[in-house]
Amino acid sequence: MSTAAEAELAIQAKAGAGRSQGYWAGVFKRVRRDPVTLICAGLLLIMFLAIVCAPLLAPHDPYQGSMIRRLRGLQTPGYPLGTDELGRDMVTRLLYGGRLSWFMGIVPVVLAFGIGTTLGVTAGYMGGKVNMLIMRTTDVFYAFPSVLLAVAISGALGAGIVNAILALTLVFIPQIIRVAETVTQGVRNLDFVDAARSSGASGFTIVRVHVLGNVLGPIFVYATNLISVCMILASGLSFLGLGTKPPEPEWGLMLNTLRTAIYVQPWVAVLPGACIFVTSICFNLLSDGLRQAMDVKG
Repeated sequence: MSTAAEAELAIQAKAGAGRSQGYWAGVFKRVRRDPVTLICAGLLLIMFLAIVCAPLLAPHDPYQGSMIRRLRGLQTPGYPLGTDELGRDMVTRLLYGGRLSWFMGIVPVVLAFGIGTTLGVTAGYMGGKVNMLIMRTTDVFYAFPSVLLAVAISGALGAGIVNAILALTLVFIPQIIRVAETVTQGVRNLDFVDAARSSGASGFTIVRVHVLGNVLGPIFVYATNLISVCMILASGLSFLGLGTKPPEPEWGLMLNTLRTAIYVQPWVAVLPGACIFVTSICFNLLSDGLRQAMDVKG
């Protein structure tokens, strides 16, 4: 390659880097101007730090109960949020329960993001028979509602955290494949991809350098939105006895065990549901804010 050609490629690389830096600077600028997104991100950060520091913040043992102090109400001395049906402190149980709820809500989405993005980008870029094989297999999973599919897979595998995570991962992989394939189809025939292909670059290099940088953003935003859905489904599986097993604290399982106490201590019984609701809403609004910030046309 001549010196002039090398210089031209270097100039193009610098220009592309400048455009990329300007784009992300604009994204962060738009996020900073969105109070709803900032508030939701702040609440999620506070909840995350609280559940991570649960051993330091929790005032009691999450497994130690007492039938003498069962179903105490709010603002009970020593138990500000009351106690559950076995006399265990609700503050402690909610903190430790958030660990499992967040874990079961994020891990399946992360696994599905990695697998689904790989398969979706492969199908979108290669097309032809590879696309048909991957997408028709994906359509089979779309024949079933997400809730029904998660319950069916968990019921077949058996109750447990690992099986619930596996079931939720299988539920979300087809959805991410569909999004990844769609955005890749829109990128693969753009001018800069055709130029890289004409220069003799391999398909792997084109995907790694040119395609992924343009498709990961939309897929990531979509995956962020799936976290709230995954958290609700994971709580539902635990509520049905297909997820976390007693005596482990988990918000969905706590809803199940406290449902009989709703007429005795309704405020204590709805606390796990309130945690699920607030967390899901925050993830949804955060995903919407990121989508709007990354939308250049908007």
